[in-house]
Amino acid sequence: MKLYKHTLILSFAIVCILALFVNISNTSIRPIAGPYLVTAPYLPEKLSLAGEAVPMSDPEVYERMDRELVSNTYFHSQTIINFKRAQKYFGIIEGILKKEGVPDDFKYLCVIESNLSNVVSPSGAAGFWQFLSGTAKGYGLEVNNEIDDRYHLEKSTLAACKYLREAKGRFGTWTLAAASYNMGQSGLSNRISNQAEQTYYDLLLYEETQRYVFRILAVKSIFENPERYGFYILPQEKYTMPAFTTVSVNTKVNSWIDFAKEKNITYKDLKYLNPWIRDTSLRNKDGNTYEVKILRK
Repeated sequence: MKLYKHTLILSFAIVCILALFVNISNTSIRPIAGPYLVTAPYLPEKLSLAGEAVPMSDPEVYERMDRELVSNTYFHSQTIINFKRAQKYFGIIEGILKKEGVPDDFKYLCVIESNLSNVVSPSGAAGFWQFLSGTAKGYGLEVNNEIDDRYHLEKSTLAACKYLREAKGRFGTWTLAAASYNMGQSGLSNRISNQAEQTYYDLLLYEETQRYVFRILAVKSIFENPERYGFYILPQEKYTMPAFTTVSVNTKVNSWIDFAKEKNITYKDLKYLNPWIRDTSLRNKDGNTYEVKILRK
């Protein structure tokens, strides 16, 4: 009887394991839930950012990379949301990066900056690319009480590309360009000069900047191999950009609320697709032209 019970239990366990693997291989359904197993995430032997190799043989570099992979792998809630948002926004960002000659890996910089959302930092940096007001204006973005292009995905991505290309030209590598996005070009230039070092991995920087590039690399690793890190997001669970049309506005707008009603949408719909509109009206003294997205219902 005991042998029979043991055989029955073993058979049941084998069936459960097989069922688990069948579910994992089927992309239309989730894996069967089981005991919560916590393991150290996979750490690749070779890594690169924008085609530039990461010196993983350096023990200190190895530890820094491992730290960020652990942190991002087990920050489940935000990582899942980022996966869902990526399908909605990466297509736009990737197209602009390619057109502007900036490596595709920099879409992950956008992820670590804002989690692909129009947030505002304690220092006042805003939008997907987290521009400060003065920096944004310096790269051609309009920032005032009525219009704030930091919240305009296409325009702010173009501005980020300008910054990154400029930084690459100044420092010689995309890795240092990424670091400068966090601490500023002047600050990074001073550190390079004072320490007589030429690579990001050999510089002693502020803690946040020390982690910055590795955070980008960690997000890249997870996004490129989600199942390896335990993330199974079904295609239908990811967010998509709603259908819309675009209208040009080159005059003043007395009321964006009335404007929205004229287009048969709500004011909320208007702000959802055009978060760069910051007031309920637009004086437009300079006669600028704005492309306004209109939700197609």
